[in-house]
Amino acid sequence: MNIQQIVSFLAFTFLVAFITWWKLRKSDTQSQQGYFLAGRSLKAPIIAASLMLTNLSTEQLVGLTGQAYRSGMSVMAWEVISAIPLIFLALIFLPRYLQRGIATIPQFIEERYDKTTRIIVDCCFLIATGICFLPVVLYSGALAFNSIFHISETFGISPSAAIWAMVVVLGLSGILYAVIGGMRAIAIADMVNGIGLVIGGLMVPVFGLMVMGGGNFLRGLDRLTTDHSEMLNSIGGAHDPVPIGAALTGLVLVNTFYWCTNQGIVQRTLGSRNLAEGQKGALLTAVLKMLDPLILVLPGIIAFHLFRELPSADMAYPALVNRVMPLPLIGFFSAVLFGAIISAFCGFLNSASTLFSLGIYHRIINQDASSEKLVKVVRQFGLVVTLVSVLVAPWIAHAPEGLYSWMKQLNGIYNVPLVTIIIMGFFFPRIPAVAAKSALLFGICSYIVVNYLVDLHFHFLYVLACTFCINVVLMLTIGWLWPQAEPFRFRDAFAVDMTPWKNAKIASVGVLFAMIGVYSGFAQFGGYNSHLLTLLCYLVVAAVVIYLIVDSRRQRRSTSAVTFTDAKDDS
Repeated sequence: MNIQQIVSFLAFTFLVAFITWWKLRKSDTQSQQGYFLAGRSLKAPIIAASLMLTNLSTEQLVGLTGQAYRSGMSVMAWEVISAIPLIFLALIFLPRYLQRGIATIPQFIEERYDKTTRIIVDCCFLIATGICFLPVVLYSGALAFNSIFHISETFGISPSAAIWAMVVVLGLSGILYAVIGGMRAIAIADMVNGIGLVIGGLMVPVFGLMVMGGGNFLRGLDRLTTDHSEMLNSIGGAHDPVPIGAALTGLVLVNTFYWCTNQGIVQRTLGSRNLAEGQKGALLTAVLKMLDPLILVLPGIIAFHLFRELPSADMAYPALVNRVMPLPLIGFFSAVLFGAIISAFCGFLNSASTLFSLGIYHRIINQDASSEKLVKVVRQFGLVVTLVSVLVAPWIAHAPEGLYSWMKQLNGIYNVPLVTIIIMGFFFPRIPAVAAKSALLFGICSYIVVNYLVDLHFHFLYVLACTFCINVVLMLTIGWLWPQAEPFRFRDAFAVDMTPWKNAKIASVGVLFAMIGVYSGFAQFGGYNSHLLTLLCYLVVAAVVIYLIVDSRRQRRSTSAVTFTDAKDDS
């Protein structure tokens, strides 16, 4: 453990903590609105930074890099395809959520269906968060820190003991942010850490290419694109972790769950100042996702060139950071990783606690609980969830296919059935609650049977796509046979200004073409003749960007003219 690493790590970590405290010192963190939704005050840049840092945690930095180390660039589908669901979030899901003024996704499910359906969904979220997601975040973070700071060698303990120790430290650190400060503390810390993560995340492949080229970046880039260039192919084959067919079917559904219905993610946008800011934040996040192949996937391919044999593919990212980063920057980047871990952990812990407090405790245990009492229950429940996550996390080392695949497959048990009932609830107002319960039961049971009990050799994303189609037919059939007496209507709760961003659809077109351009650009390394498609996509993106800039300047001039006229009239 080097003193330069420790100093730079502590300096950046305390900087983030100080900025968060300074911004938070006069904020409301005791009321329900202030704690859960940051007082509905978040603007687009903070929303995008918070979404990105919650998403870009060590389970991806470690897990996705490990998949790329084994299989190449095609695993970028997990990230780049997210652009489609983020467009869905901006144009379809968020307007409905904000119109209802909800604080949680299960709250909408209760309004659309009934209380029992909400409780089922609450339980699914809580179980998945405490047993699947949070333990993966803690384990991947502990794995990275043990490798970067050499904890086991420094203190003379076994690697497993070092993992246990780091899991406990990370869990306790997460409690300080999530349980004390609430959503606003998380969002502010995310803004600072997000800048550091983008800078540090891009440094890793840059220094990695310099090492590959013997100190010359361009020589390393040439080696990357010539030696085993097939590793850069973005089009996944049948035996890759994400075949292209699965990416365009089941993966779109999985990512729609994650970005549009997952409480830990959506809660950021539910705290938007207004609909326009929420839409801008979602689409800005989609733009930032185009950087993920460089931050999350390319390091795995560089590690493939530098380390042909590692004890585990999940060791690729921390091994690369140790090999290529200068010592002072290792400490800085470790602080950024620490922030990413805390952000993801806190975000989902806050969301799980919110679900328990507003859903189960307030609806079943104590319906007369005050706002202050609910916040207190959140903090107590957060401690319980943290304890469970800490106990589960070290056992993920035994996952046979690596932590990332294990997490995604386990989440498949409930994510697509949940997406189905929300989408059908949006567009078919007479579908009854019994249809939602039937879809949840069938989707969960069928996925477990096909994916875990019967070995049919189907990719789990194809299984999820089939489950979705069957669930849609099932819900439509039940809705036709036993329709709901009164159709559900979206009534405005007047929680925020619902004026949409007028350029949301145009920006969505630009995001979609950017996604296709990223895919077609890397597809060339797989032998695909996609040069013209790539050029066309980037021309469309450039045209959209120019239009948005010109329109923004026109709006500012128009606003300034109106302000000047009003001031002149007053005088």
